[in-house]
Amino acid sequence: MKKIKIILLLLLSINSFGQKKIIFDTDFGGDADDLGALAMLHTFIDTGECELLAIMCWSTEIYAVPAMDAVNRFYNHPDIPMGTRKDSTQIVNWNYSKPIADKFPHQRTHNNVPDAIVLYRQILAKSSDKEVTIITVGPLKNIQNLINSEPDSISNLTGKELISQKVKEFVIMGGKYPSGEWEWNFEGAMPGVTKFVIPNIPVPITFSGFEVGLPIKTGEIFNAINPNTPLYVGFLHFSNNAPWMKKYYTGKIIDNASFDQTAVLYAVKNGIGEYWDKLTDSACIPDEKGGNVWVKTKNSNHSYLKLIMSPEALATIIESIMLDDL
Repeated sequence: MKKIKIILLLLLSINSFGQKKIIFDTDFGGDADDLGALAMLHTFIDTGECELLAIMCWSTEIYAVPAMDAVNRFYNHPDIPMGTRKDSTQIVNWNYSKPIADKFPHQRTHNNVPDAIVLYRQILAKSSDKEVTIITVGPLKNIQNLINSEPDSISNLTGKELISQKVKEFVIMGGKYPSGEWEWNFEGAMPGVTKFVIPNIPVPITFSGFEVGLPIKTGEIFNAINPNTPLYVGFLHFSNNAPWMKKYYTGKIIDNASFDQTAVLYAVKNGIGEYWDKLTDSACIPDEKGGNVWVKTKNSNHSYLKLIMSPEALATIIESIMLDDL
């Protein structure tokens, strides 16, 4: 088994572009793809392919931070900095965060981690120029707040200036390409946020759209793993309780679209020409309501992924990465 794992780690390292320094911004607790994406990042930490500088939580669901802390501790990475959006908290019964927080040890809460914007500014200020990749797999309110942040005791730069100086690339799971109507990460019950954020990001953006992750189905394989793992607990609760999943539930984990996992896979492994093509020379123009269009323009720093590997083959790769330590 050890020899097989070593071979897998070598295969995972093919086409990697050195260790990526990543900030992961997530709406953890709703769709289980956030949990799968976080599991992938823990694998990439162990293979030496990424350093997870921080996890930023968009969700204000009260159990989201404890659950992410529990996941980090389960994977033996308890010291990853965490920040969250400091708006009013809530409880969402169908979210999978509480079952994870109830079952696995944790120490952090919504109240004892810093505001995501403070942590963003701290992490970026101490980073080298153009070394950080920011992955967003949820709505973009934290990014709007970062862009709008003013010079302070952490840095004499504005948030937008920090992004321009310190960030190499944004990888955004959101929108539909080349165009589409409403998509959750571009709307998030926050009209206008994405419309403001996208044109105010002064570094290259690669979009992994809804249509990329939709046909890549993962999760059913977790029925065969140890039930005392966050992946099993989270995906089972999601299958039984998410409004769009529970009608199909028959007592087992159901396959789910792998939206967020594609963003993580691109950010760490690239995969251009193997998993997907990368289309450029245009710009993503979001609207107020969660839709977007792809407009031909000069000097755009936007691109989006177009799947070229079969969804079934890519699902197998993503599952192998999520399951590496299990």
